[in-house]
Amino acid sequence: MPIKSASIPLKLSLILVVVAVFIGFYLGGGSDMFELSNLQQQQKSWASLYQQHQLLFIVGFFILYIAMTAFSIPAASLLTLLAGSVFGFSFGLLLVSFASSIGATLAFWIARFLLGDKIKQRFSKQLPKFHRGFAKEGNVYLFALRLVPVFPFFMVNLVMGLLPISTWRYYWVSQVGMLPATAIYVYAGTELGKIRQISDIASPSLLLALALLGLLPLISKKALALWQNK
Repeated sequence: MPIKSASIPLKLSLILVVVAVFIGFYLGGGSDMFELSNLQQQQKSWASLYQQHQLLFIVGFFILYIAMTAFSIPAASLLTLLAGSVFGFSFGLLLVSFASSIGATLAFWIARFLLGDKIKQRFSKQLPKFHRGFAKEGNVYLFALRLVPVFPFFMVNLVMGLLPISTWRYYWVSQVGMLPATAIYVYAGTELGKIRQISDIASPSLLLALALLGLLPLISKKALALWQNK
């Protein structure tokens, strides 16, 4: 079934919204806010806000995460760490898992209905690989892309919008495939939030979190190969 594009006026309006979000983010100092060097400071500020206005902060964080992911702004990893440090593991994982999946689906829609021609030009070398992989493996191919970060997160969101996959399939496969990496990042965030002095960096739990982050691609690749063999 062919993928229908949005009408010209609607497409132009939505493109202007996307451009405005990008300009507002960078002119407003958003890129500085989400630098790794500011992570500890942000954690303290956000934890304080969470204690004072819990429901409002949760809703605001959820919307912010969705927006960052939908517009492919490179802040998702740091937001995931902050989620673990502020909300704890279980609730942080719940929030990030749904926010990242919803944001990825919105990015998928933006690619499908607004930016199809631009994406074809930008990723002309990668598109045939995606088409071949999806034609051969279907859901398993998308699951593998989410589990093993062969391609950048934002590229998968954009390019998959040009492939013949339904929104619902894209959403649930993405959520399941991203869950292991999300869990490890949230866990790492819970440990980073415990750092109060230099000696805390050498704590066993933090070293375990950092080791899991480093080994994630290898573990994911081995697990996927084992699953495919079975």
